[in-house]
Amino acid sequence: MRINKKISQHAKPASWIAMMMLAMILLTGAARPDAGSQNFEISKNMEIFSTLFKELIVNYVDDVNVSEVMKSGIDGMLDQLDPYTTFIPESEIEDVRFMTTGQYGGIGATIQSRGDHVMVVEPHKGFPAYKAGLLPGDMITEINGQSTTGLASDQVRTLLQGQPGSMVDLIIERDGQQLEKSLEREVVRVDNIPYYGMLDDVTGYIKLTGFTRNAGSQVKSAFEDLVEQGAEAMVLDLRDNGGGLLHEAVHIANLFVEQDELIVNTQGRLPDRTSVHKTRNEPLDSDMPLAVLINRQSASASEIVAGAIQDLDRGVVIGQRSFGKGLVQNVVPLSYNTQLKVTVAEYFIPSGRSIQAINYAEMREDGSVSEIPDSLKTPHETRGGRKVYEGGGIEPDISVERPDPGTFIRGLVRQHMIFDFATHFQRQHETIAEPGEFEVSEEKYQAFLAFIADQDFSYRTRSERVLTELQQVAEKESYYEALEPEITRLKALIEEEKAKDPETYREEVKQLLLEEIVSRYHYQEGRVIVSLDADPDINEALQVLADQHTYQDILAAGNQ
Repeated sequence: MRINKKISQHAKPASWIAMMMLAMILLTGAARPDAGSQNFEISKNMEIFSTLFKELIVNYVDDVNVSEVMKSGIDGMLDQLDPYTTFIPESEIEDVRFMTTGQYGGIGATIQSRGDHVMVVEPHKGFPAYKAGLLPGDMITEINGQSTTGLASDQVRTLLQGQPGSMVDLIIERDGQQLEKSLEREVVRVDNIPYYGMLDDVTGYIKLTGFTRNAGSQVKSAFEDLVEQGAEAMVLDLRDNGGGLLHEAVHIANLFVEQDELIVNTQGRLPDRTSVHKTRNEPLDSDMPLAVLINRQSASASEIVAGAIQDLDRGVVIGQRSFGKGLVQNVVPLSYNTQLKVTVAEYFIPSGRSIQAINYAEMREDGSVSEIPDSLKTPHETRGGRKVYEGGGIEPDISVERPDPGTFIRGLVRQHMIFDFATHFQRQHETIAEPGEFEVSEEKYQAFLAFIADQDFSYRTRSERVLTELQQVAEKESYYEALEPEITRLKALIEEEKAKDPETYREEVKQLLLEEIVSRYHYQEGRVIVSLDADPDINEALQVLADQHTYQDILAAGNQ
C-alpha cells in the first residue's frame, strides 16, 4: 500500500478541538501495536474525546450547535486522509444510492444554485418534473411551503428527494410569474448510456456516462445493436465519466478482452481487501478495432477500463490524461442511518501500475491530477512491450490538445449567457428540427448577440487584468505619469480587439448554442448527437480506426 505517504498533503482547517481529538484516535489506531495495546489506546482517546466534548458543551461561553461541532470534528479527522474517505449523513443517503444503482426517489431533475434560489437545469424525460411541465430556467422558490432562499443546491436536492409515491408541492417562478406544481415522487432511473449510434458506415459509437448497476449489460446490448447496423470498428466514449461499480468495469472490459484476463487487482491493508478481478466470459469481439476516449474527468472505473484496454494492447486510448483516482471505497453503515465511505484498497491494472495521483496537493481546480515531472513517473510495460507510466491517471496513446476557449467564451459560460439564451429561445419556439437538421443560423447568432447586449454582458480579459496590475505598480513606483499615454493607448487597443471577439469565436459560440438549444428539445441524447461532428477526439478516433496501418503501429510500438 502506498496511500499513507499522501495523507498529510490533504489536511484542511476544521474545528480544532474536535479535529485534534478525533485525529488522535486515528493516529493511535494506525500505529498498529499488539491488539491489547491498540484497544487501550482507542478506549483512552475515546474517553478523552467524549469528556472534552461534554465539558465543551456545558462550559463554553455561548450556546454550541452540537451537530455542527461534531460534524466539524468528523470532517477534520477525515480531512487528514485521502479526499474520497467521507462521512455520509442521513440526508445524503439517496445520493449514495444513485451513485451505485443509477436510481433514487425524487422528481427527476438536474438543479443548480442561481442567485438566492435554485434553478432547474434539465428535467429528465419521462419523470415527474418532465410530466409536470417544469422547464430549464424555472426557479424553485418554495418546496412544501419552505422557502428555498439562501439554500444550497444539495439542501434543495434533499427536500426534493423522498419515498416514491409521496407528494411534493413546489412554487416555481418563470418569466416573472409564479406557478404552483404538485408532483408525485417516483423511482428515477438515469441511463448509463445517453446515446449510441453509427459515426459513419462502419464505426459504432457508445457514450457511457456511469458505471451503475447493469452498465455492462447496457454496453453489451448497444454493442450488439451496432454490429447489426454494420459496425466494424468501435469508439467507447468514457469522457466525463466519474466511475462507479468495480464489477461493472470488469464486465465492460470483458466485452472486448478474452476470458480469464486480469483487469484489475486491489491491494489493501487487510487480507479481505486484497482481491484479483479477471474476465469471466468469452468476449463479444476481441479483434474489432477499438478506440477508448478519455479526458481529465474520466475517473476510477473509467480509468480501469481504459487502462486495461491499453495495458493489454487491445485498443487505442485517445484524448487527455485521466483524473487519477485509483483508490477503492467501501460504504460502512453507522448509527442513526449515517454511513462512512472509507478507502480500503488501491487499484492496480494489468501492467502492475497504479492509476492513483501521486500527491493530492498537486491537483488542478477541477480535482484532476496536474502535470507530473518525468522523474516521478514509474515506467511499466504493456503486454506487447509498450512503455506506459504510473504517476497519476492514464496517459492516452494519442493526446488531443484542447485549445484555450478564450476569455470571451469563459465569460459567456460563467455568466450563463448560453444557458439563458437557450431558455429564451425555448419560450419562443415550441419545437425545433431533429438533431442533425437544426442549425444555428446567422440570424439566430445575431439574435444571441442582441440578447447578451440587453443583459449587459461584460468580461475582463487577461490582458486587461495584467494592464491594471501594471498601472497599480506604476502608481506605487511613481512611474504612472510617464507611462500613462502608453497605458491609455494599450487600453484602447484591447477594447478594439475585444470588439472582434464575437466574430473571432463565432463558430465556437455557435456550437455551444447548438448543443444547449438542442438539449432543450432532445435532451442529453440530442446534445451528444450534435456535438459529434465538431469533436476533435471523435475525429482523431475516426482517422486512426480508418487507417489500420497507424492503428496497428501504435499497438505494436513495443516490438519495434
